[in-house]
Amino acid sequence: MSEFLDLNTSEMFWEIVNKNINIGLLPSETINFKESNGRILAQDLFSPIDLPPFSRSTVDGFAVKAEDTFGASESMPIYLNVKGEVFMGQETKIMVEAGEAVKIPTGGMLPEGSNAVVMIEYVDYVGEKMIEINRSVGVGENVIYKGEDIPKRKVILNKYHKIRPQDVGALAGLGIIDVEVYKKPKVAVIATGDELVSPENVLGVGEIRDINSYTIGTTLEEVGAEIRYVGIIPDKFDFLRESIKNNLDCDLILISGGSSVGVKDMTVEVLNSLGEPGVLSQGITIKPGKPTIFAMVEGKPILGLPGHPSSSFIITQVIVKPLVEKIMGIKEKRIKCNIKAKLSRNLDSDKGREEYVPVRLIESAERNYIAEPLVGESAMISTFVYADGYIIIEANKEGLNKEETIVVYLY
Repeated sequence: MSEFLDLNTSEMFWEIVNKNINIGLLPSETINFKESNGRILAQDLFSPIDLPPFSRSTVDGFAVKAEDTFGASESMPIYLNVKGEVFMGQETKIMVEAGEAVKIPTGGMLPEGSNAVVMIEYVDYVGEKMIEINRSVGVGENVIYKGEDIPKRKVILNKYHKIRPQDVGALAGLGIIDVEVYKKPKVAVIATGDELVSPENVLGVGEIRDINSYTIGTTLEEVGAEIRYVGIIPDKFDFLRESIKNNLDCDLILISGGSSVGVKDMTVEVLNSLGEPGVLSQGITIKPGKPTIFAMVEGKPILGLPGHPSSSFIITQVIVKPLVEKIMGIKEKRIKCNIKAKLSRNLDSDKGREEYVPVRLIESAERNYIAEPLVGESAMISTFVYADGYIIIEANKEGLNKEETIVVYLY
């Protein structure tokens, strides 16, 4: 295999991906709303009812006509007759007239004729059927009206939306039991390397346990993918070719290792032997992660990831995760969790490549954050185990200065 001569920038890489991947082709399925967290909606969801289905109080107190309380104060209270009481979970048919009040609990149905609720803290009984109010309320105060939260027929969630726990709660409140979502994308993870053994194995001389399959797989499970752990494939052309062919029923194939220059690294030749168009991008201007490969075989995207754990982890974070979300049909821009911090020391970088550096966050005496770079060889995973996130050094920079304010992207 020749050296990587034509490295693509991140922008060029995504241009190639966008030209070759058809989005929204995953089949849909109907599932129970309780199982929908993290799934992608296959259709717009409309509210079948008004929420709340009736106007209700948000506090314990007395339902009143707001205009009856205008001018009320501790020195000049307003007196109202208590007409009755609203009970939780029951319909009320009491009509509130001028000069009247109805006792009501939090969540109780607002009686007809009332338009506000006075909190019980501002009310005193002056008789069995009379109260004095020492604070006025405005129209709609301490009340949530029918349909004010979610009106009937409103689009509450759009197609391609990734369902969150709060969305599941809304579905429960609206009585939406069945939800049509896209099926989870199936991702095959293939590990290559004659030196690799499974985590359960006792290590022999010259052997190391497979790390990448599990950092890749669990990361993508969090995104919403279904992972097929293919296992470890020997560094032999026919073995790798057969393994790829056997997993073309998946929506994405990831090959960990076999993408860097070396005698046994034959991933490009294998991918090109499987049909057109084959390898479309070989190498990317990201450090670590330069030897990343992108190919299309029988309409299925295939990524060759670096074998070193830190390189593989970074490419999974910045390339593979967004690619899986793209296959899932997610159209909402993924918001990265980030905070600002000051760099603990000078940091050099190779100009021309976008560099990702893991950092540990330390809280300073001023309650600001200091970012401490954790620099190590790309074969090391410990730098990422101890890291809270990473920083990005842009390709046009030769480094960052001590105490420079930078953005830390949290894992």
